[in-house]
Amino acid sequence: MRRSVALALSFSCAGPTLAQDFSLDIPIDCALGEDQPCYIQNYVDADPGPETADFTCQALSYDGHKGTDFALRSQAEIANNVPVLAAAPGRVKGTRDGVPDTLYTNETAAAVAGKECGNGLVIDHGNGWETQYCHLKQGSLQVRSGDQVVAGDVLGAVGLSGKTQFPHLHISVRKDGAPVDPFNPTGAQTCQIAPNNTLWSSPLSYQAGGIINAGFSNDLPTYDAVKSGTAHSPVLPSDSPALVLWGFAFGSRSGDVLSLEIQDDNNRTVFEQSIDLTKTQAQFFRASGRKTNGAAWFRPGTYTGIVEMIRDGAVISDTTTTLTVTE
Repeated sequence: MRRSVALALSFSCAGPTLAQDFSLDIPIDCALGEDQPCYIQNYVDADPGPETADFTCQALSYDGHKGTDFALRSQAEIANNVPVLAAAPGRVKGTRDGVPDTLYTNETAAAVAGKECGNGLVIDHGNGWETQYCHLKQGSLQVRSGDQVVAGDVLGAVGLSGKTQFPHLHISVRKDGAPVDPFNPTGAQTCQIAPNNTLWSSPLSYQAGGIINAGFSNDLPTYDAVKSGTAHSPVLPSDSPALVLWGFAFGSRSGDVLSLEIQDDNNRTVFEQSIDLTKTQAQFFRASGRKTNGAAWFRPGTYTGIVEMIRDGAVISDTTTTLTVTE
């Protein structure tokens, strides 16, 4: 993956004065980044007003967001019980369990009112430091109030509880009750993609948008099927009415392009389309393809789908997916 360079912008916002005696381990047992099972969807909102900006002055956040979202790539991954880990040693201050793993909608809003964090917990690390863990899987919590934990202890599993549209761990960091961005703890916004001082014990790479998932189907899939992880058909019969490639991605900006290409098992392109993206979106999907209608080009074999996210003429994220067409 090719990453964009840091913007030459800067602004500052007030932040707490921080001692350099506190650090965080990654709070999820899941590899992060391009072509990995997990990724970071949202960062702390660094803009004090109604606009949105993450610590790099880009838009991977939303207004008032006070944590970092470590996301799974589909709802189906919840069944894998991806562990949520204590990011630092401390004492469990409080917990909540019993909130169902359900997509937040207008119909479910009343049920989670006052429980927007879903299933989760707070850890007191001493010296005014706290971390809060939200949206854990129902029934997965492994700790109780008063328990002492060390960094890396399993707290529960990533879920879909509370006010959320996608499966993820939201972790908030606080110092003396004030929110702290672990990527930029001083609050002095310099728009650097790789700031010199963070709270992370190991560096975490910034990904300015990318492909979450991709797949094939014989018709335009629904967004619900794409998000749930059920939209991809790895095998289709040769009498399928159409061959459709879809891409599910995050962090689009106006001017981005999503490129879809299908190749047969002789590396010949049988379909390609570049789709202009016209607005900033946290998550989105696009799908396109062609009808088969018994066409000679559509025959049994292996097909490869190539999905690319392009920004300012450069590929910032790409993935491939395969399909087997049978007799």
